[in-house]
Amino acid sequence: MAQDKSQIITSAEVIPGNENEGSEDNLESMLQKEDKKELKTEVVVCDALYDSLSNRLSIEKRKKKHYIPEKREKKRLNDFIYSEKEDKLICPKGYSSIGKTRQEDGYLCYFSPNSCRSCDRRKECSFNEDRARVYVSDSHLLYIKADPEEKRKALKKRKRIEGKFGEAKRHHRMARARYRGRWRVAIQVFMTFIVMNLKRMVKLLKTKKTVAKLASSSG
Repeated sequence: MAQDKSQIITSAEVIPGNENEGSEDNLESMLQKEDKKELKTEVVVCDALYDSLSNRLSIEKRKKKHYIPEKREKKRLNDFIYSEKEDKLICPKGYSSIGKTRQEDGYLCYFSPNSCRSCDRRKECSFNEDRARVYVSDSHLLYIKADPEEKRKALKKRKRIEGKFGEAKRHHRMARARYRGRWRVAIQVFMTFIVMNLKRMVKLLKTKKTVAKLASSSG
């Protein structure tokens, strides 16, 4: 399901229960649906199931920002910052990497041994080996490019989409499929989401009228 910030469901797709909804093909299919509607979207927010380099690139090619948490929290890299302008990795103490080499699906960034030897975090830093090297995947580089505060706010708002699934299950009998066959289930899903959208639109219109009335009375 795709949902905008006003909690209107904009796209939906029914896939087999044994299929990964966060796969490259499934996300691309959903993004194409959004493209056809010509929706003005600046940011795409997903849960960690969608964490992959291909998904991040698919979003970036549409010139949109992506806020997707990583599947495995890379604790050792969480305090490092990537400077896109300088193309350097910056450690928690402010030291910048002095170079990088391509390795598998990422880069091996290395720091100056002199800087690491004099660092007071040397015992704490698990990266401080002989050559002070840090491996960063292409996907993680794209991940840490995103503004942390904006990402935190966006992921907090994304939780509302889980509320939509809960609403569908509690109030619209979506906890169970009423029919056999994927296309029949799709009809149930789309009809349910149409009803939910109509309810949401009515609520938004009522809120808008209330705000307008309050504004006119205060004026």
